[in-house]
Amino acid sequence: MMKAIILAAGEGKRMNSDLPKVLHKICGKPMINYIIDACKNAGIVDIIVVVGHKADVVKKNVSDVEFVLQNEQLGTGHAVMCAQKFINDGEKVLVLNGDLPLITSDTLKKLIETQCSAALISTVLENPKGYGRILRNGEKFLRIVEDKDLNENETQIKEINTGVYLFDSHLLKTALQLLSNDNAQGEYYLTDALEIIKSINDDIKIFCCEDSQEFFGVNDKIQLAYASALMQKKINETHMRNGVTIINPDATFIENDVKIGRDTIIYPNTFLHGETYIGQNCVIGPNSQIFDSQIFNDVNISYSVVLNSMVKNKTKVGPFAYIRPNCIVDENVKVGDFVELKNSNIGSGTKISHLTYVGDSDVGQNINFGCGTVTVNYDGKQKFRTTIEDGAFIGCNTNLIAPVNVGKNSYIAAGSTITQDVPENSLAIARQRQINKNGWKK
Repeated sequence: MMKAIILAAGEGKRMNSDLPKVLHKICGKPMINYIIDACKNAGIVDIIVVVGHKADVVKKNVSDVEFVLQNEQLGTGHAVMCAQKFINDGEKVLVLNGDLPLITSDTLKKLIETQCSAALISTVLENPKGYGRILRNGEKFLRIVEDKDLNENETQIKEINTGVYLFDSHLLKTALQLLSNDNAQGEYYLTDALEIIKSINDDIKIFCCEDSQEFFGVNDKIQLAYASALMQKKINETHMRNGVTIINPDATFIENDVKIGRDTIIYPNTFLHGETYIGQNCVIGPNSQIFDSQIFNDVNISYSVVLNSMVKNKTKVGPFAYIRPNCIVDENVKVGDFVELKNSNIGSGTKISHLTYVGDSDVGQNINFGCGTVTVNYDGKQKFRTTIEDGAFIGCNTNLIAPVNVGKNSYIAAGSTITQDVPENSLAIARQRQINKNGWKK
């Protein structure tokens, strides 16, 4: 049996933020969720998160775990003490910090496969200042010395403690009972538990991880940006290995849960957010943003924004289009420059080429929208829907005052304001007769 305890009670003062440190996002996802996912992907189902500062906020943003409250932050050892009731004899306990978003499940798997009374992960840093150092005799673990307590020789050690541990549950509970806070900080340190376990059963193993970036801790906004850049590089490289062309990875921002089909091309300054799906053979960007949307195959989106919507095969969006939430745009549709859609269904083959607003509308197939068309959906109190049936032709500068229905294959003359239903196969004209005032200028 395996259990993971994630320490996430700290305030994170250096973040200079009202948001708890572990909830700051990296590529669209709270950093603590990366640690939780790494634990789950390593096969650990039983996960306890120790919360403290703004515990209720953390709980609202984290799911599928047990929570333990640490009322006072009295050190890492004290945090694990708070979770003692969840620790059962006969199991292994993984303990790690909630600010290590780059740690991988592969690394955790290697650690939890270790057979020993306790184990810890170390790594080597060229500049280890600020980190506790690992003292060893060959493969034999001796102790961890905090940076401030190093003597002159020990400052040359570059192998550091990452704060990731594996314990035998019985030995861990025994060590927790013996922990003392008799130190300058008045805190209980989990590192002291290793020395206690060593005195009981000298079988502590050190797993030195070659990739030190996995243990890059996030303590301020500068480190958050650096970790985000590392994660973004990893995400982009994964997509490229899967057959996606990213023209400039350094100027392309793809969040963690985005999925992209092969042979799609992503141009610079494109942002793909949330649970977005992009199909095959698409061209996305440049300068586009897509949030929580489904984009099917062979779609072209340039200089545009798509929010919580669906765009189907072979449709072209942009440049400078804005598709707002709850739109379904069918196949072979043209959503052109300075077109805005909102809460609308657009049928296949329809052309909305430029300078048009379509809101709260059900639009059929093979309809042509002239430039400057507006569906007038709001009367100041309520919103109403417009229905336009297959094959209709909407002239330029038409206002459709909802609720209104435009029948099949009907035409609307340019410059009309339509307030009544238009029968199919009809021509609707709703505009003032032209009058010329000769000589008016003089």
